[in-house]
Amino acid sequence: MTKLFVISGSSGVGKGTVIKEFLLKHPEFRLSISCTTRGMREGEIHGQNYFFLSIDEFKNCAERGEFLEWAEFSGNFYGTKKSFVEECLEKGENLILEIDTKGALNVKNLMPDAVLIFIAPPSLEELEARLRGRHTETEEAIQKRLASIKLEIENSKKFDYVIVNDTVENAVSKLEDFCLA
Repeated sequence: MTKLFVISGSSGVGKGTVIKEFLLKHPEFRLSISCTTRGMREGEIHGQNYFFLSIDEFKNCAERGEFLEWAEFSGNFYGTKKSFVEECLEKGENLILEIDTKGALNVKNLMPDAVLIFIAPPSLEELEARLRGRHTETEEAIQKRLASIKLEIENSKKFDYVIVNDTVENAVSKLEDFCLA
């Protein structure tokens, strides 16, 4: 039976790396493709990295209820189309959706069989060190992300599973335990 796995975690926790390593080992799983209004970056391909939409297109889809979940980040909209998820599941593809905890809970309300997995840092201190180690964000942005972690951790209590990303190998192994069971 095919399933939808929704993976969330705080920024800097390494969820993208864990998912990438999992998918390399398990090509029978597919990563969901989100819609966005942000500009296409060099090397990105419409329909492969994202479905790139204009703001009007995105808002029209939202008004028609076409998204399982959607959110605004840094002035851009991101969302997951119901039709994309349903088509993948109908084709027998196990699908992984990487979104924030609020979106994950919205998906669970609409698709109760979805499996919610939260990837947690070994500690808040480690997460802060990872965020700072990226050297990609301002101090203000780092503080904002750290403040949002409390809500994410609170939301994660409603998830089916929590994986502590102490090492990528351990986290991938735990993800295999939950997704291949």
